[in-house]
Amino acid sequence: MKIIILGAGQVGGSLALSLANESNDITLVDSNPDVLREIQDRADLQTIVGHASYPNILEQAGARDANMIVALTNSDETNMVACQVAYTLFHTPTKIARVRTADYLEYKDLFVQEALPIDVLISPEMLVSGYVQNLIEHPGALQVLNFANGKVQLVAIKVNENSHIVGKAVTKIFDGMKTMDTSIVAIYRDQGALSINSETIIEAGDDLFFVAATAQAKNVTTMLQGLDKPNRRVLIAGGGNIGSQLAQMLEGHFRVKLIERDSNRAQTLCETLDKTIVLYGDAADENMLVDENIDSVDVFCALTNDDEANILSAMLAKRLGARKTMSLINRPSYVELVESGMIDIAISPQQVTIGALLAHIRRGDVVAVHSLRKGSAEAIEAVAHGDENTSKVVGREISELKLPKGAAIGAIVREEEVLIARAELVIQSEDHVIMFLADKHKIGDVERLFQVSATFV
Repeated sequence: MKIIILGAGQVGGSLALSLANESNDITLVDSNPDVLREIQDRADLQTIVGHASYPNILEQAGARDANMIVALTNSDETNMVACQVAYTLFHTPTKIARVRTADYLEYKDLFVQEALPIDVLISPEMLVSGYVQNLIEHPGALQVLNFANGKVQLVAIKVNENSHIVGKAVTKIFDGMKTMDTSIVAIYRDQGALSINSETIIEAGDDLFFVAATAQAKNVTTMLQGLDKPNRRVLIAGGGNIGSQLAQMLEGHFRVKLIERDSNRAQTLCETLDKTIVLYGDAADENMLVDENIDSVDVFCALTNDDEANILSAMLAKRLGARKTMSLINRPSYVELVESGMIDIAISPQQVTIGALLAHIRRGDVVAVHSLRKGSAEAIEAVAHGDENTSKVVGREISELKLPKGAAIGAIVREEEVLIARAELVIQSEDHVIMFLADKHKIGDVERLFQVSATFV
């Protein structure tokens, strides 16, 4: 597939590297030649220096025969104009744009072929807010990802030493708990993926990924972690787009406080949020946190635009007694460093955003993609089409499928029914298959597996 990516920032650059390593024809456009040079040294792709929305730059990048343009510059206006130019002059089939400004997003009629011809809108702030909301609603989870329009969730947990599943074989974890209908799709130990079989024993510190119907996911998380205390009190540091959207999402079901250091912004939030208590101050101020009873807070979320401020305030909140801390981290190099210290969860906006983008780029009918393990693994939702003569999956039991190494099917959604994967389960046409892939470089094998072929017998 020939793809033009506009903007070589953290999201654009990471996406370009990811797709270039999957044998796509990638052209990356940015006005900074130094950034382009650094990325080109790491992957086989073409780079163009120039303004992303200029017609001559897009033509030079190959827009006339590109399958897709992905506009990810830091300017909403540049992204929107680039899609308009690609549509009007070059008839590019698929146009994806990152749009951050809430004022634009409120008017969906803007983004139609007759106005601004953007096929897919990506709002990182909305994606990250939803991602954090899921984590707060699942105490003990490291990641919570939605599939099949919210019917299925993939949840990652770190097994704590007090969990009753430590020392048990994978096949014995759910003994005596017939209502816990779930499938374990991956276990990571010492940063490496284990090959799961009946002899695999759970150890403290393992990262465990399971798939369950959304209605069951919270109960499974609680059971595996031995937790029985739900989150109630949430303190958010930062009242920007992400912090304010998260407060709106949570305030109906949680006791939410939000700290904002800009007085004008704090006043605006007081007027727009219904039940959230908005505080004017610095989230890294120890006295303020103590005054606000940080030791009774279930979740502290540092969501400002400053990585260092997020890290320091989250570490301080943890030291003062917050039960769980999360920090928004834009620099990838900080993520692993932070999670090995006092902060429980580092949230990478680019990884969340890239997952949403990949769902529109994958070949075959892949309707959802989530990037995992710093981009080395993926969870996908693919739709099975065809029949036994044209498909390699339809009409076959899961045990018969030739899945690549490290791939595991967790669940199948058939119309409104969620079916947890079992070896004898037969895949039918139009089933939505939820799958974990430990090595994302095997994605081509999965795409080919789900593609319909008129010549397959």
